[in-house]
Amino acid sequence: MDVKSRNHLLLNHEALERDIKTSYIMDHMVADEVLTLQEEEKVKAQTTQKERAAMLIKIILAKDNYSYISFYNALLHEGYKDLAALLQDGIPIISSCNGNKSVDAVTSYVRTVLCEGGVPQRPVVFVIRPKLVKAIQQKLYNLRSDPGWVTVYGMAGCGKSVLTAEALRDHHLLEDCFPGGVHWISVGKQDKAGLLMKLQNLCSRLDQDFSLSQRPPLNIEEAKDRLRLLILRKYPRCLMVLDDIWDSWVLKAFDNQCQVLITSRDRSVTDSVTGMLYFSQMQVAEVIGDLRDTGNKYEVPVESGLAHDKGLEILSLFVNMKTTDLPEEADSIVRECKGSPLVVSLIGALLRDFPNRWEYYLRQLQNKQFKRIRKSSSYDYEALDEAMSMSVEMLNENFKDYYKDLSVLQKDVKVPTKVLCILWDMETEEVEDILQEFVNKSLLFCDRNGKSFHYYLHDLQLDFLTEKNCNQLQELHKKIVNQYMKHYQLHIPTPAQEDCMYWYNFLAYHMASANMQNELCALMFSLDWIKAKTELVGPAHLIHEYVEYSHILDQKDSIVRENFQEFLSLNGHLLGRQPFPNIIQLGLCQPETSEVYQQAKLQAQQEIVKGAFYLEWINKKSMKNLSRLVVRPHTDAVYHACFSKDGQRIASCGADKTLQVFKAKSGEKLLEIKAHDDEVLCCTFSVDDRFVATCSVDKKVKIWNSRTGQLVQVYEEHVEQVNCCQFNNTNDQLLLATCSNDTYVKLWNLNKKHCRNTMFGHLNSVSHCKFSPDDKYVASCSADGTLKLLDVITSDLLAEVLISHHSTIQYCDFCPGNQLVAVALSHYSVELWNTESFSKVADCRGHLSWVHCVTFSPDGSLFLTSSDDQTIRIWESSKVCKSSAVVLKRELDVVFQDDEVMVLAILNQKHLQLINGNTGHTDYLTEAQESLICCCCLSEDLQYAAFGEENGTVKVLKLSNRRVFKSRTGHEKSVQHCQFTSDGQTLISSSDDSTIQVWNICTGKIEDDFVCHEDAVLSCAISPDATKFSSTSADKTAKVSKRNVDKSAQRGLSMPTCTVVGDFCLSGIRRVGCGTSLSAVLMHRYIRCLFLIFTHLVTLRVFSGTGLHALQLSGGLHSLRVLSGGISTAGAFSAAKDPEHRLIWSFESSSVLHELNGHKGCVRCCTFSFDDKFLATGDDNGEIRIWDVSRGELLHLCSPVTVDEGESTHGGWVTDLCFSPESNMLVSCGGYLKYVCVCFLSSAFSSFFIDEQKLNSSVGAQIELLNP
Repeated sequence: MDVKSRNHLLLNHEALERDIKTSYIMDHMVADEVLTLQEEEKVKAQTTQKERAAMLIKIILAKDNYSYISFYNALLHEGYKDLAALLQDGIPIISSCNGNKSVDAVTSYVRTVLCEGGVPQRPVVFVIRPKLVKAIQQKLYNLRSDPGWVTVYGMAGCGKSVLTAEALRDHHLLEDCFPGGVHWISVGKQDKAGLLMKLQNLCSRLDQDFSLSQRPPLNIEEAKDRLRLLILRKYPRCLMVLDDIWDSWVLKAFDNQCQVLITSRDRSVTDSVTGMLYFSQMQVAEVIGDLRDTGNKYEVPVESGLAHDKGLEILSLFVNMKTTDLPEEADSIVRECKGSPLVVSLIGALLRDFPNRWEYYLRQLQNKQFKRIRKSSSYDYEALDEAMSMSVEMLNENFKDYYKDLSVLQKDVKVPTKVLCILWDMETEEVEDILQEFVNKSLLFCDRNGKSFHYYLHDLQLDFLTEKNCNQLQELHKKIVNQYMKHYQLHIPTPAQEDCMYWYNFLAYHMASANMQNELCALMFSLDWIKAKTELVGPAHLIHEYVEYSHILDQKDSIVRENFQEFLSLNGHLLGRQPFPNIIQLGLCQPETSEVYQQAKLQAQQEIVKGAFYLEWINKKSMKNLSRLVVRPHTDAVYHACFSKDGQRIASCGADKTLQVFKAKSGEKLLEIKAHDDEVLCCTFSVDDRFVATCSVDKKVKIWNSRTGQLVQVYEEHVEQVNCCQFNNTNDQLLLATCSNDTYVKLWNLNKKHCRNTMFGHLNSVSHCKFSPDDKYVASCSADGTLKLLDVITSDLLAEVLISHHSTIQYCDFCPGNQLVAVALSHYSVELWNTESFSKVADCRGHLSWVHCVTFSPDGSLFLTSSDDQTIRIWESSKVCKSSAVVLKRELDVVFQDDEVMVLAILNQKHLQLINGNTGHTDYLTEAQESLICCCCLSEDLQYAAFGEENGTVKVLKLSNRRVFKSRTGHEKSVQHCQFTSDGQTLISSSDDSTIQVWNICTGKIEDDFVCHEDAVLSCAISPDATKFSSTSADKTAKVSKRNVDKSAQRGLSMPTCTVVGDFCLSGIRRVGCGTSLSAVLMHRYIRCLFLIFTHLVTLRVFSGTGLHALQLSGGLHSLRVLSGGISTAGAFSAAKDPEHRLIWSFESSSVLHELNGHKGCVRCCTFSFDDKFLATGDDNGEIRIWDVSRGELLHLCSPVTVDEGESTHGGWVTDLCFSPESNMLVSCGGYLKYVCVCFLSSAFSSFFIDEQKLNSSVGAQIELLNP
């Protein structure tokens, strides 16, 4: 060893001896062939950890430079980066002539890449199989510049994973072909929820800085796209290794035009994924077996057994003998092991401990004394069973029990050491010593990537354990649950703890397997657990658990489980994103009969004592489910559904392989057909409704009589799964277009048995196809990023649009006859957008899982959605889609006066109700009005209530006698906003006719009738000093006008203690309680105002507290048609009109003081500050501008920022604004709520969400509190 290297070891030996654990360090050094097994035993023989470390350093000092490098790399690999740094300057330089040495100067690069990617280490004893390793490397070199697949296949236990990992230990391969790194994912046999969990973990690993998103993907489709973007932007030219693939559908989630290597027992597993080109089969002579290279798909078969000499080599390494010196029983043992590396290793580990038992172990293998209790594996490995049985029997009694405990682990799950510390109630070092004994005997595997070790069993070993201990599994699961509860008691693991993810993913599984019904219910019906788990992994896995364990959860009552499942499905998209919302407030938004609500209310009452602040809905019962009909025709996911051309019937298909036909109005089943041998992906009615076509993963297309269900025709010319089928639109000739993963689009004439035309050109799977309205063309879109237009008669390519090589095209549907388009989203909802205004007009929720399809009826009056939750929902377009005037109108008002809280609200658009805010009781309900009620307001002295109607009428009620005091029809169209001045003598109303009227309610006369702008007026506001009036408009301007006011008259009008402005109430309220008197509530240092946000037909009850620590309520922010306004004591006001103007007016003369330009979107709202210095305006681009009122100058521009979902801070529109009484803080609302400090902008210190719950609003809300 170089002197420099030796000195570094001597200089730092004390730090090394104090900290390192030698067992794992030595494993690396033995694998690098710089440390012998005898030297390893010499180190282990020392008594203490420090003595073992000292002995190891002493041995290294007597060796060469390679030992120093191996030791340094082992420290890095095991997470001792600080200790490795001490030795870095002493690394010797290795000459290039020694490049064939296994430990050379490039090892550090290779190890770093593989360690970061989670590639497993070599087993304790390893023999090289050079032909197979070279074959895998050759195939990987073929992926150097193009996306593709390499499949390493062979029977279980043949060493596929070990060979793949070994092939990656090549510096030139990694540097030349995969500079983006290697990412290893142990997949195994998974359902959809399990696969999503794997994808979420992978995305989290690749996006540790949250550059793409701060929440995990909510479903497989979203995870696939997230993974695509991560590879494209952060890890170009990386290799994804998918270990132990069982099912071909799993690969679709990774089919993202990247380089992928998979290990599998099934050679055909990649048939379902796409390839750029398709060539004939090729023979590769230098590799054992037949290698088929299909375009960018390559195969490497691994022979079922080790070569005889390799089996002997493994035995020789275990017993530290030359192969030629092995006893004659060695040949027979290798033959009995049938070439399985796993079995040979098990026997070798036994012989290392008992080197004189060759004959005994051979006899045990030949006797086959162990008999399987049941077969959980598709393979019969008698030799493995015997070897496992003998290895377990040779353990001491205590170790046998420890090994038995591992029977409860799940396949392909790596368990952190901490979990087993909790299970066995031991210190980490004690547990690692036990587990290392299992590792040394090849009974367990260890992943040492990082400082925290993770342990796992081969799935064949786990099969053995579960079969051997099948009668004790329930008790073993109960043991791990009890130990968890003992350790954590009433607490929940935090993300900083290494065992956290294991418990969140598998605690419910252990409880269900132990049939611990009470414990499982307590866990799954806990809001704390739901919040903690969804913040880490999103809602999908938890929803899956509700379904998976419903037979246990429903033993007492299924209603509770349904309550929680529905709550999670409708709110999961909020719970899984940052900033995390307050789950108690979300729970308070549930129906009062819901167990979620009951639990949330109990927790809220406990939190109030600590100063929390919550809101509760009073009139939830008036909420209506917008879906017209919900049917459950399938027993599994519904992939597609469509209307018949007459709109009377619906056909659907899905994962249960059936075709269903039922009535659109009632859901009555008309037909049920077992249509295919695999999942049915699409169905469609012919133009005359006589036929229904279906296509499937089974590669077939079938035509059915839609009335009788009789099979008419079967087409079998596609060679991969068929994704879509569509009939043409005219009766002249019935044609069917289909498209497939085989890259082809085919046309079929229903009168012919064979394909009429095959359309070529796509380089990847074709996901959708559609006839043009005149049937002259077929459009097709593909995963190759192109949209092609093909001629129906000639099959010629007429046009091609290259979207992007890395893009995917999502499913959507247009509404016939108008400008609506419907899109299914990842968080279980469907959005409807107006294609002219590019604005969202509806958000439809109700599905409990992923939405696969959305389709309009022929006349556009209905649309249906189909989902993984096995249901189809039919919606009425007119009910879910509201114009901006309806969505944003003001439907209630609140006044706080002394100890009273009074709420005025519209009920069912026909009645007006006056509600006592303290008790929630309705004090007064009007008779039904002839015209629909659009808006309402209260005077601040609680003397009057006013409301506007659809026919343009404005009515004033006198609350003392509850009669109509005044009524006037002054507007030509619907009245969208009405508001009293603070003295209660003047009423301002605005309408869809673009006018604003000022009405003296005492005289009944219209004092002013303003036509403010060239487009619709959106908001108006009056300055508090009653000298100025402003208006905003959709013409992108704002205007300010001045008014001369008698100051003596102004002084005679007092400002109320509490003012309700627009949708916000800002004041220094005392206490807002549920049936209690008022006392001080808003004493928080930064919060000097209370604001309430109201939604369609929904009022609020406020829980009391000492500060605004949490605010969250369900429902979008229904602002006014005239969305905001501050009424001064003297009666000046401002207004906004439909597109993009802002005006400030003189109340009396209507003269324009300022015209404020600069908004690029429709200026929707405005408000004056209480000190009359500032005017705030907001537009439909999410932009807020703060102006100096006296000079008309722009003081500050609050540009929209983006949130986690990629949408603007206010979800597009800023719908309302309001200043705090001190004029130092501005509250804005829209898709989200935001606090803005008027004088200074600083970082947010708290955030909240407002959910949208079964309402016809299209927005939720977030509140950001900024420290002034």
